[in-house]
Amino acid sequence: MYAALFILLLLALVSMLLCRSRRKKIICRIRDMDKCEKCSLLEELAEPFGYVYHCCCGFFSSAMDAWQKSAGYTRLYDYMASRFQMVFDSLPVYFNYRDRTWLIEFWKGQYGINTGAEIGIYHADRLLSEAEYRTAHFEAAGKEEMLSCSMQLCTEGGACVKISERHWWLTAFMPGVFSRPSSLCLKAAICFGGREMMEAFYQGLCRAGYPAECITVQNLCLSFTLHGPGPAPAHYSFLTRFHRRLSQCLNRMYCRLFLWVTRPFTCTEDRILFLYYYLPFCFRRLMRLRRFHRRCHRKCGCRRPKCCRGKSGSRCSEYSRRPRGGKQS
Repeated sequence: MYAALFILLLLALVSMLLCRSRRKKIICRIRDMDKCEKCSLLEELAEPFGYVYHCCCGFFSSAMDAWQKSAGYTRLYDYMASRFQMVFDSLPVYFNYRDRTWLIEFWKGQYGINTGAEIGIYHADRLLSEAEYRTAHFEAAGKEEMLSCSMQLCTEGGACVKISERHWWLTAFMPGVFSRPSSLCLKAAICFGGREMMEAFYQGLCRAGYPAECITVQNLCLSFTLHGPGPAPAHYSFLTRFHRRLSQCLNRMYCRLFLWVTRPFTCTEDRILFLYYYLPFCFRRLMRLRRFHRRCHRKCGCRRPKCCRGKSGSRCSEYSRRPRGGKQS
């Protein structure tokens, strides 16, 4: 019995020494890499998940040809989000334009260990009644239908991220930052190709509950700011409220754990690469920003590409950022 206990203690000691040695080698390896090499590697790791890494600002956004485009959008995604550690406030804007019902939706909140925001542009294949909004499937805007969008997301702790691009799904995610969705401030602007579409969106935004006097229109560009839970706060069921609170508790814990594990470094690139080399399975999980259960995609006839299914051999990543000068809540 004592011999078995001694062997177990010896094995534990050897394992600790090996892990310590491996950790030191990884730290040295990352410190020997230059910034361009780090950014190039992160872009390569993020690509299979449909994201792009912005090296100059240290955040991730969605790629133009992201695999999520084939999934489109349905309210089921938002309904299931809290079951997968995504807790956000949303503002869906429905409007009719050229014999189709369009949806431009805005999100801001916590995506796992990432604070982020999204602007999605979708449309149905026909005109829908209001009763169909919650069950209809919307397709992502095509190449000729994309709009020039910009957004600035600011947290209560002082971290900010800004991005502007012609896109169908504009996103920005700051890893290692924990926030309550209601504490985030999202400034959004969209430039339309014609006045008819802009006026249709304007009317839809007013119907969604946003006050008309707070909307700014300049030429064909419309901008507004989304504070708190939005103009028409959602009323969640007891089960959904439970999932949201549980997910936020887990998100806060995972965020602190991420910062603790990657504590040898302070900048985003180093933290993520350290996680990639040291704990690959955590790295893959980190990169699944907009992730859903398989059944959600099956219901919409979409399947993730093989490279994004979290196999041990896939090269996956998630980006992370700690606000400079801001506090982690």
